[in-house]
Amino acid sequence: MCTRCCIAQLACACGSAACACCCGCCPKIKQSTSTRFMYALYFLLVTGICVCMMSPTVEKEMRERIPFYNDLCSKLNAGDNCSTLVGYSAVYKVCLGMACFFFLFGIFTIRVNSASGCRAVIHNGFWFLKFLVLMACCVGGFFLPEQATFLEVWRYIGAAGGFLFLAIQLMLLVEFAHRWNTNWSSGVKDNRLWYGALALVTLVLFSLAVGALVFMALFYTHAEACLLNKVFLGVNSSLCLIVSVLAISPFIQKLQPKSGLLQPGVISVYVMYLTFSAFSSKPKESVMVDGLNKTVCVFPFNSGSQSEKGIVTGVGTVILFACILYSCLTSTTRRSSAALRVCRNSEPETERARCCFCFGDDTEEYDEEKTRGGQNVMYDEKDRTVYSYAYFHFVFFLGSLYVMMTVTNWFHYDNHEIEKLLDGSWSAYWIKMVSCWFCLFLYIWTLVAPRICPKRFEA
Repeated sequence: MCTRCCIAQLACACGSAACACCCGCCPKIKQSTSTRFMYALYFLLVTGICVCMMSPTVEKEMRERIPFYNDLCSKLNAGDNCSTLVGYSAVYKVCLGMACFFFLFGIFTIRVNSASGCRAVIHNGFWFLKFLVLMACCVGGFFLPEQATFLEVWRYIGAAGGFLFLAIQLMLLVEFAHRWNTNWSSGVKDNRLWYGALALVTLVLFSLAVGALVFMALFYTHAEACLLNKVFLGVNSSLCLIVSVLAISPFIQKLQPKSGLLQPGVISVYVMYLTFSAFSSKPKESVMVDGLNKTVCVFPFNSGSQSEKGIVTGVGTVILFACILYSCLTSTTRRSSAALRVCRNSEPETERARCCFCFGDDTEEYDEEKTRGGQNVMYDEKDRTVYSYAYFHFVFFLGSLYVMMTVTNWFHYDNHEIEKLLDGSWSAYWIKMVSCWFCLFLYIWTLVAPRICPKRFEA
């Protein structure tokens, strides 16, 4: 049994076999899911390397614990204490390799519609060989000529890609809000309890938004300081109110009868979250109070110990990159791709109201095959691909750029450390604030677009 298991895993790593866990007691897994899971592991691995490169703590531990550390750095031509392998420039080079890896595979898989083709087989297998290619791409960035020019140009390419990644996620958020309302509304004709569920969730969402507004008004504004916070808090809350009234106005109800308060509730909560995140990312501001220089408009922590800051930074970093990874995976489903007009879903969808509507319908059946010595794999792509391979790699390409910019604190990269990831910077502040307005603009567009472009929205 052990021999068969090893053979199966070797086929997964070096051949075209579907990737599955070795243990036969593991639950069934779809071929498309296992493929995306493996690419996500690659993404997480390189992201972890980037985090280590931006951490002086990791560098210090390596210097103290690795024997002959300086000699090793000299043999690698990495400078004193391996200075070329740490810092923002090293992260740029590593992320360049990861971005090139996903970009090349994106080009390689353009117009792949069947999982039985040669390119699809390469996409779904040969994991060890692709891992070697990824590592070669990441290492190759350290041998680029004219590195000063490269860093300057690549910084702006990374910023553009990071903004586009944020835009895609905001578009998917708006699509998620509309889908939620549509799915639950479809169950009203069969069960009136769905009315109550819609009303309850809508009430909870608006309560959270108002609570966040009050919280930020109390702790992130000050009578003598924080003018930008006061202005933008008023602007964002007013825009949330406007889109809520617009969603239930007679003008919009004629165009979209299913439009209600659930969608603006979702958008309002997310806008309040982005506003709070922007305020938290703003550099600290001080004001003289009773002759003392007091820091204002900050989260009311009672303790400022280094251990507490380390825990907060660690948890925040994990949550941040978990959200990035989740966004990369969810934005590549066929429904999400259709929402972004990446692929067209030609089959009309029949909504079935479900609490967990964001997951696939569990009534779907696939051909199942037993992987040798291991897990059952469901081959769900025998007829056609269930997601766009090229778009999948393109999203991970943009995610690589977003990780690069986030880890290096966008344009405030000088002397930045991963331990200061959650510290304030003006670039992070404005990026998050602009994201609020872009999200609201997208939602307003989805409401008025049927009137402006009626032919595009005809059934």
